[in-house]
Amino acid sequence: MTQLFYALAWMAGAVGVCALYFWGANRVLDLVYPGRGRNAGANILRANAIRPWLFLGPAIFLLGVYLVYPVINSVILSLHGPSGEEFVGLKNYQWLASDPGFHESIRNNLLWLVVVPAASTFFGLVAAALTDRIRWGNIAKSLIFMPMAISFVGASIIWKFIYDYRGEGSEQIGLLNAIVTALGIEPQPWMTVLFWNNFFLMMILIWIQTGFAMVILSAALRGIPEETVEAAILDGASPLQIFFKIKVPQIWGTIAVVWTTITILVLKVFDIVLAMTNGQWGTQVLANYMFDWMFRGLDFGRASTIALVIMFTVIPIMIWNIREARKEA
Repeated sequence: MTQLFYALAWMAGAVGVCALYFWGANRVLDLVYPGRGRNAGANILRANAIRPWLFLGPAIFLLGVYLVYPVINSVILSLHGPSGEEFVGLKNYQWLASDPGFHESIRNNLLWLVVVPAASTFFGLVAAALTDRIRWGNIAKSLIFMPMAISFVGASIIWKFIYDYRGEGSEQIGLLNAIVTALGIEPQPWMTVLFWNNFFLMMILIWIQTGFAMVILSAALRGIPEETVEAAILDGASPLQIFFKIKVPQIWGTIAVVWTTITILVLKVFDIVLAMTNGQWGTQVLANYMFDWMFRGLDFGRASTIALVIMFTVIPIMIWNIREARKEA
């Protein structure tokens, strides 16, 4: 209860400070450029030109502090040694090019990029199409979307119980092993099964992101003109033909935006791997590898180099995503 009280107090304080700032800034602006007198018209124009910057100013400042400065600092640190003091030039990049751990992380990230966006978008599209056709579709959508409300660590803990392994002869509390033993098959330590354990981890993110894809794609499907569907029905098209040849092409832009949004998330995936395997048994990914070098290896130079690789991988996809989203708008 104490933690809850402190959290609510900080939230109330932050809202109060923001309200006070906006009220005070407007008061000062009105005093500097009063909307009355001989220069009232010019003052109002000046005030209207300045007022948006009063609101944007704090956000721009915070973005500069928390986004721009860390990028610049990461570039500088990537050219220095473990302590961030000794200049080593491009040695960290040379190390990265020949490091087996980095190669494993790249392979796994590529695997995640192929599987997770495709599966999440596909299942989201199927869920959107089916839930729009049933009476209790809104309830079904709520249930499918519910994992989005769970943190990645919380979702990982839930799936830990699904994949749990207690050894042969012990009672299995993991749901998957309970099903396997009921079928007369030996229980498996799923998280240590090389290569396939990556897919078991991906299932967690697919489970979470399917709800997101479903909501966006459901809205897109409802925006399709009824005339095109009715014309296809009159031409004798089957439901599957209508869906794949009429509906899907009309929402392809939205599908691409959903796909790339999930792709950006996958490039930064960290929590699930840390909570489930900590990168062991061939499951290492870039973000978790960066975390290892930063907080366990205490090598700021190498950690910053990996961080820059992640950033430069995300930026082109993000730019393309924004352009496609603007086209849809």
